[in-house]
Amino acid sequence: MTHPPSSGPGDPPVIAGGDAQAPSALLLADLAVRALHEEARLGPKPGLVDHRGGGAHDDMDLPLLLASAEALRPVFRSAADAAKRTDLGVGLREELGRLGRAGDQVMLRVTQGVNTHRGALWALGLLVAAAVDARDEREAACRAGRLAALPDRHIPAWAASHGERVRRRYGVCGARGEAEAAFPHVIGVALPRLRRARAAGLAEDLARLDALLEVMSLLDDTCVLHRGGLEGLRVVQHGAARVLREGGAGTESGRAALMELDERLRAHRLSPGGSGDLLAAALFLDMVPWPPLRTEAERGAAACRR
Repeated sequence: MTHPPSSGPGDPPVIAGGDAQAPSALLLADLAVRALHEEARLGPKPGLVDHRGGGAHDDMDLPLLLASAEALRPVFRSAADAAKRTDLGVGLREELGRLGRAGDQVMLRVTQGVNTHRGALWALGLLVAAAVDARDEREAACRAGRLAALPDRHIPAWAASHGERVRRRYGVCGARGEAEAAFPHVIGVALPRLRRARAAGLAEDLARLDALLEVMSLLDDTCVLHRGGLEGLRVVQHGAARVLREGGAGTESGRAALMELDERLRAHRLSPGGSGDLLAAALFLDMVPWPPLRTEAERGAAACRR
């Protein structure tokens, strides 16, 4: 048995490769909550809540994020259970929608009205359900994308989050588009950067920071657009790209650029929360003990077919 990088001594063990059984609903829920905990504790994250405080937020701190994540554990387990008993289709999509709306209310009760994890609940809820029958992270992302694209007849026509309104105003993908496209910033950006950094010998927290920064440099983050418009988005994207050009969070010049960006985002109350949600999604997929693919035929069958 192994623990994923930087997990604490009290965390439940994760069964390493070699077991061809699909991960249990309990394990998937544990990993989703652990991913949220790991993302929250990571720092220094520019503009985001971490161990230093609330970042660009004046209504959040680390204990609140950890409590919010823990409150979502039953929601993630229910999502996985639903996926185990229901074929991928509109019925499952609507059940996940119901669970997500109930989970949103749980979150708001725990946080006394603060939206700590709405975006992460959407992304991880889909991925937890998709991981039940997936053979690897790409297949999970593709299954999640197919679920996200299905209609949910129970969403009120008048309901629209800040992110949805921003998506319509600026013509960006937003959380819905990211999911429907099978999480390209998770599969094609965060995970490759994370693993390249590990292979290069970076410490786990530095690898995760660089993965976050690469997502920030590319994502049209609706959390940023909501607070700062297109100019705020430019500040986030260009600032994150500059940190990476300076060598990333693990170099002296990169760390200086990172702290400069953090100060700027705090001053302008710009929070790249969408990027943080996608880092949590990447950490979740990275932790799942996928069953081994033994043949080329099995690998081909697991490929994304849209």
